[in-house]
Amino acid sequence: MAIPSVLQESLHDPVFWARYTFAHEEGPGADRLGDLEGLLDDDDDDDDADEDSADSSLDVVFEVGDGHHVVLSIDASADSYSLGITTPDLAEPAELGWDDLAHWHPHALRWAELDLICRAIAARNPQLQHPGPPLALLCRFAAVFDDDDVDQAVAAVDEAYAALRPPHWKGYWPCGADWLERADFRGENVIWQRDEAGNLWAHQDDADRDGEPFYSTRLGSDTGTGDAFPHAPLRAVLNAATATVGDPPESAGLQAG
Repeated sequence: MAIPSVLQESLHDPVFWARYTFAHEEGPGADRLGDLEGLLDDDDDDDDADEDSADSSLDVVFEVGDGHHVVLSIDASADSYSLGITTPDLAEPAELGWDDLAHWHPHALRWAELDLICRAIAARNPQLQHPGPPLALLCRFAAVFDDDDVDQAVAAVDEAYAALRPPHWKGYWPCGADWLERADFRGENVIWQRDEAGNLWAHQDDADRDGEPFYSTRLGSDTGTGDAFPHAPLRAVLNAATATVGDPPESAGLQAG
């Protein structure tokens, strides 16, 4: 499915990215905003005047294959973004994580999983290249750990952002290093576990960490009660993405079916 036209236009707007990445709220890249700060202040005034604008809230649906989708929900007026997935067996999207300025739990995916999803999106819709818009939008929901190729991940995110940058624009633009600042959990004692079904989840020993806590809903196994992290739907989405791109199911860092 295509990205909605109103969002397509925003993807080339530095003000959009300054808000989307939280640079406008002292997030990574805030020190490079320069003259954009005035435009962001004007934007905030406009939001206060029209908080119910239809353009501020939308869903972006990316197909990965065989009726499986990744859903990005954007509520720009509230600085709130969430990641969901759908499968043919789900009546409504299952939430993997969310990012806001209050009680964020964004880190739902490992880097290898996000890379697979974005390659599957590109295979289903060649207009959505990889690295490109899907990775730029969805990378906020992925993190990197001690066993990841972090240089490759940062380069891919950098390329995704750069592909959207307007020609000749020299001002603020997000970069891979900005993403890494919020996504880097190397050395933070985040331990991943896998059960017999192939579900992956993490836990963090708070006594051995130096940086930010690992805020994620992916912190336990499948309880079978329906109120925990949606492991089975995620496995289904990753399996569909794997079938789309033709990767072997034992790819590193991925859940197994």
